[in-house]
Amino acid sequence: MFTFDGAQVYLPHEIARTTVTVSDGQIAQIGGPPQGTVIDARGLILAPALIDVHGDAFERQLMPRPGVFFPTDTAVIDTDRQLAANGIATAYHAITLGWEPGLREASHGRALMQTMRDLAPRLTVENRVQLRWETFAFEALEVIDWALGGPLLPSLAFNDHTSMTMRAYDVTVQQRGFELSPDFPTASLTDARMTARVRTKAHRAGLSVDDYITLLGQVWERRSEVPQTIAKVAEMGRTAGAPMLSHDDTRAETRAYFRNLGANVAEFPMVREAVDAARANAEPIIFGAPNAARGGSHIGSLNAGDMVEDGLCDALASDYFYPAMLAAIARLAAERRAERHALWSLVSAGPARAMNLLDRGEIAVGKRADLVLVDWPEDAVPSILGTWVAGRCAYRGMPAG
Repeated sequence: MFTFDGAQVYLPHEIARTTVTVSDGQIAQIGGPPQGTVIDARGLILAPALIDVHGDAFERQLMPRPGVFFPTDTAVIDTDRQLAANGIATAYHAITLGWEPGLREASHGRALMQTMRDLAPRLTVENRVQLRWETFAFEALEVIDWALGGPLLPSLAFNDHTSMTMRAYDVTVQQRGFELSPDFPTASLTDARMTARVRTKAHRAGLSVDDYITLLGQVWERRSEVPQTIAKVAEMGRTAGAPMLSHDDTRAETRAYFRNLGANVAEFPMVREAVDAARANAEPIIFGAPNAARGGSHIGSLNAGDMVEDGLCDALASDYFYPAMLAAIARLAAERRAERHALWSLVSAGPARAMNLLDRGEIAVGKRADLVLVDWPEDAVPSILGTWVAGRCAYRGMPAG
């Protein structure tokens, strides 16, 4: 048993200077005299630990340079430590299950998940998985079935970067229509512009550009079978009770399609039409924290800060940079997009609700003691001084000053 004493505590409906006592991995008491070991938290913030619903920064540990792979167990352990130091107690690693060879192929994703399972006793935070399924990757279904039966229920995200790549050249990613529409305008694979479009993808897959385009054409021939395969995977997700998300929506029609399959979370919607469709149906809306931290989308999609200010964002995810979650809260607070208390819920209670993790995300009696101590001086960026996961200290930083 231990007690945080003297902190400004982010409670569900207020910020208050009070004590928080932890026992047996749960929050046992709020207020009242300190019990057990006392942690002096004067001048600091005690807040719910961060919950990251979509992060793929682990790929940099797996492949720090293009084509240069590191041992998976080394990469997983290092990623875990990064999460703890950034205050993230629960992380959904967005593991792509795709048709590309190399880093994002389905078999590689399974090997990564198996390593995470094997290393679980040595990891400091709760490492979960988002099955980031490319809807043209039929070869991934066996891996999805295996993963849905794992010890920690994954989430399931429907991605279609194949159609995004095949969109007509005069259509931006934000302008594209519903991918499964028969009227979806497509690009020619023999056009020289396809070379520029796929060069980075080919490099990641370890293929020449010509070989990648040939493979893309073969995969595109599966298009007529994609709807029935999506329906099959969605049924698998519903049976397992997995949270399901659609990714990069650009149309209300897209959101409605996946809603009807049970995917009731909108992840990184690109245009206001898709956001409004999600909000009209009371569906959780997730944006990227790097978008908010940088002041806008790097690909020209919606500004996450604007969506927060308009009440159209329920969660911020690390996306490709773990420190972005805390940095986003700092910037949004400085810009007065919302009250600091409400902003913090975007990285704690909001993600918990989106993923149906009802045992965490708030500082309340009986909740899991996933907590962070935050140093946030006036007019300065915040930093994590400690992370606790189910009452266990996962990280503690001791500044030199």
